Amino acid sequence: MGKTDLSKYNNSWYKPGSKLKIILWYILSRVFIDTSIPFPYSLKRSILRLFGAKVGKRVVFKQRVIIKYPWFLTVGDETWIGENVWIDNLTDVTVGKNCCLSQGSMLLTGNHDYKKSTFDLILKPIILEDGSWIGAKATVCPGVTIHSHAVLSVGSVATTDLKSSTIYQGNPAVNKTQRLIN
Repeated sequence: MGKTDLSKYNNSWYKPGSKLKIILWYILSRVFIDTSIPFPYSLKRSILRLFGAKVGKRVVFKQRVIIKYPWFLTVGDETWIGENVWIDNLTDVTVGKNCCLSQGSMLLTGNHDYKKSTFDLILKPIILEDGSWIGAKATVCPGVTIHSHAVLSVGSVATTDLKSSTIYQGNPAVNKTQRLIN
Protein backbone atom coordinates (compact mmCIF):
# COMPACT_ATOMS: atom_id res chain seq x y z
CA MET A 1 0.00 0.00 0.00
CA GLY A 2 1.35 3.42 -0.99
CA LYS A 3 1.60 6.41 1.29
CA THR A 4 1.14 10.12 0.85
CA ASP A 5 4.46 11.95 0.54
CA LEU A 6 3.85 15.69 0.75
CA SER A 7 7.58 16.39 0.34
CA LYS A 8 7.00 15.62 -3.36
CA TYR A 9 3.98 17.91 -3.71
CA ASN A 10 4.50 20.34 -6.60
CA ASN A 11 1.96 22.80 -7.93
CA SER A 12 4.51 25.03 -9.64
CA TRP A 13 2.48 24.64 -12.84
CA TYR A 14 -0.34 26.64 -11.24
CA LYS A 15 0.07 30.36 -11.90
CA PRO A 16 -3.17 32.22 -11.09
CA GLY A 17 -1.67 35.69 -11.63
CA SER A 18 1.36 37.85 -11.00
CA LYS A 19 2.65 38.12 -7.43
CA LEU A 20 2.02 41.89 -7.46
CA LYS A 21 -1.59 41.44 -8.58
CA ILE A 22 -2.22 38.79 -5.92
CA ILE A 23 -0.66 40.93 -3.16
CA LEU A 24 -2.63 44.05 -4.21
CA TRP A 25 -5.84 42.01 -4.31
CA TYR A 26 -5.14 40.52 -0.89
CA ILE A 27 -4.67 43.98 0.64
CA LEU A 28 -7.69 45.61 -1.01
CA SER A 29 -9.94 42.62 -0.37
CA ARG A 30 -9.05 42.64 3.34
CA VAL A 31 -9.85 46.34 3.57
CA PHE A 32 -13.01 46.53 1.43
CA ILE A 33 -14.46 43.04 0.81
CA ASP A 34 -13.45 40.66 3.62
CA THR A 35 -14.33 43.19 6.32
CA SER A 36 -17.09 43.87 8.82
CA ILE A 37 -17.29 47.49 7.66
CA PRO A 38 -20.47 47.89 5.58
CA PHE A 39 -18.93 49.62 2.56
CA PRO A 40 -21.42 50.43 -0.23
CA TYR A 41 -22.09 47.54 -2.61
CA SER A 42 -21.24 49.81 -5.54
CA LEU A 43 -17.72 50.31 -4.15
CA LYS A 44 -17.24 46.56 -3.68
CA ARG A 45 -18.46 45.88 -7.24
CA SER A 46 -16.06 48.52 -8.61
CA ILE A 47 -13.06 47.06 -6.78
CA LEU A 48 -13.90 43.55 -7.96
CA ARG A 49 -14.26 44.80 -11.56
CA LEU A 50 -10.92 46.61 -11.24
CA PHE A 51 -9.37 43.20 -10.54
CA GLY A 52 -11.06 41.52 -13.50
CA ALA A 53 -14.28 40.16 -12.04
CA LYS A 54 -17.31 40.31 -14.31
CA VAL A 55 -20.02 41.62 -11.98
CA GLY A 56 -23.57 42.40 -13.11
CA LYS A 57 -25.97 45.13 -12.05
CA ARG A 58 -27.14 45.50 -8.45
CA VAL A 59 -25.10 42.57 -7.13
CA VAL A 60 -25.03 42.54 -3.31
CA PHE A 61 -21.79 41.63 -1.52
CA LYS A 62 -22.43 41.54 2.22
CA GLN A 63 -19.67 41.76 4.87
CA ARG A 64 -16.76 39.33 5.28
CA VAL A 65 -16.92 37.77 1.81
CA ILE A 66 -13.74 35.96 0.79
CA ILE A 67 -12.94 35.75 -2.91
CA LYS A 68 -9.64 34.05 -3.74
CA TYR A 69 -9.07 35.48 -7.23
CA PRO A 70 -11.66 37.91 -8.65
CA TRP A 71 -10.29 37.53 -12.18
CA PHE A 72 -11.81 34.01 -12.16
CA LEU A 73 -15.27 35.26 -11.07
CA THR A 74 -18.41 36.05 -13.08
CA VAL A 75 -21.61 37.13 -11.28
CA GLY A 76 -24.90 37.95 -13.03
CA ASP A 77 -27.36 40.76 -12.28
CA GLU A 78 -29.38 40.94 -9.04
CA THR A 79 -27.39 38.22 -7.24
CA TRP A 80 -26.96 38.27 -3.45
CA ILE A 81 -23.76 37.08 -1.78
CA GLY A 82 -24.22 36.85 1.98
CA GLU A 83 -22.03 37.33 5.02
CA ASN A 84 -19.03 35.02 5.43
CA VAL A 85 -19.37 33.47 1.98
CA TRP A 86 -16.12 31.91 0.79
CA ILE A 87 -15.53 31.69 -2.96
CA ASP A 88 -12.33 29.67 -3.19
CA ASN A 89 -12.02 30.14 -6.93
CA LEU A 90 -8.67 28.78 -7.99
CA THR A 91 -10.34 28.55 -11.41
CA ASP A 92 -13.56 29.84 -12.94
CA VAL A 93 -16.72 30.34 -10.89
CA THR A 94 -19.78 31.50 -12.79
CA VAL A 95 -22.83 32.66 -10.85
CA GLY A 96 -25.93 33.48 -12.87
CA LYS A 97 -28.60 36.13 -12.43
CA ASN A 98 -30.90 36.26 -9.39
CA CYS A 99 -28.87 33.73 -7.40
CA CYS A 100 -28.46 33.66 -3.63
CA LEU A 101 -25.37 32.48 -1.77
CA SER A 102 -26.51 32.48 1.85
CA GLN A 103 -24.29 33.26 4.81
CA GLY A 104 -21.34 30.96 5.37
CA SER A 105 -21.73 29.05 2.12
CA MET A 106 -18.62 27.87 0.29
CA LEU A 107 -17.74 27.37 -3.38
CA LEU A 108 -14.61 25.21 -3.69
CA THR A 109 -12.93 24.79 -7.08
CA GLY A 110 -9.83 22.96 -5.88
CA ASN A 111 -9.12 19.57 -4.40
CA HIS A 112 -6.28 17.06 -4.25
CA ASP A 113 -5.78 13.70 -5.93
CA TYR A 114 -5.87 11.31 -2.98
CA LYS A 115 -4.87 8.42 -5.26
CA LYS A 116 -1.43 9.92 -5.91
CA SER A 117 1.32 9.92 -3.31
CA THR A 118 2.15 13.47 -4.40
CA PHE A 119 -1.38 14.74 -3.53
CA ASP A 120 -1.60 16.65 -6.85
CA LEU A 121 -3.81 19.74 -7.08
CA ILE A 122 -7.02 19.28 -9.09
CA LEU A 123 -9.00 22.26 -10.40
CA LYS A 124 -12.58 22.18 -11.71
CA PRO A 125 -14.90 25.13 -12.39
CA ILE A 126 -18.26 25.70 -10.69
CA ILE A 127 -21.40 26.99 -12.40
CA LEU A 128 -24.47 28.31 -10.60
CA GLU A 129 -27.22 28.86 -13.15
CA ASP A 130 -29.85 31.61 -12.93
CA GLY A 131 -32.09 31.54 -9.86
CA SER A 132 -30.12 28.94 -7.93
CA TRP A 133 -29.87 29.19 -4.15
CA ILE A 134 -27.05 27.92 -1.96
CA GLY A 135 -28.27 27.70 1.65
CA ALA A 136 -26.40 28.87 4.73
CA LYS A 137 -23.25 26.86 5.50
CA ALA A 138 -23.74 24.73 2.35
CA THR A 139 -20.78 23.68 0.20
CA VAL A 140 -20.46 23.31 -3.57
CA CYS A 141 -17.56 21.05 -4.56
CA PRO A 142 -15.26 21.32 -7.61
CA GLY A 143 -16.78 20.66 -11.02
CA VAL A 144 -20.42 20.93 -9.88
CA THR A 145 -23.15 22.71 -11.82
CA ILE A 146 -26.18 23.91 -9.89
CA HIS A 147 -28.83 24.08 -12.62
CA SER A 148 -31.46 26.79 -12.94
CA HIS A 149 -33.49 27.43 -9.77
CA ALA A 150 -32.10 24.43 -7.88
CA VAL A 151 -31.70 24.77 -4.10
CA LEU A 152 -28.89 23.34 -1.96
CA SER A 153 -30.33 23.30 1.56
CA VAL A 154 -28.69 24.59 4.73
CA GLY A 155 -25.49 22.73 5.62
CA SER A 156 -25.67 20.42 2.61
CA VAL A 157 -22.78 19.39 0.33
CA ALA A 158 -23.13 19.22 -3.47
CA THR A 159 -20.66 16.70 -4.86
CA THR A 160 -22.54 16.19 -8.16
CA ASP A 161 -24.68 18.39 -10.40
CA LEU A 162 -28.10 19.50 -9.11
CA LYS A 163 -31.10 19.30 -11.46
CA SER A 164 -33.16 22.38 -12.30
CA SER A 165 -35.97 23.45 -9.94
CA THR A 166 -35.14 20.75 -7.42
CA ILE A 167 -34.34 20.97 -3.70
CA TYR A 168 -31.34 18.99 -2.44
CA GLN A 169 -30.37 18.22 1.14
CA GLY A 170 -27.71 16.28 3.02
CA ASN A 171 -24.08 15.22 2.73
CA PRO A 172 -23.80 14.25 -0.01
CA ALA A 173 -26.85 16.21 -1.14
CA VAL A 174 -29.73 14.15 -2.49
CA ASN A 175 -32.88 15.14 -4.35
CA LYS A 176 -35.67 15.78 -1.83
CA THR A 177 -38.46 17.48 -3.79
CA GLN A 178 -39.31 19.88 -6.60
CA ARG A 179 -38.96 23.63 -6.11
CA LEU A 180 -42.23 25.29 -6.99
CA ILE A 181 -42.15 29.07 -7.43
CA ASN A 182 -45.42 31.00 -7.51
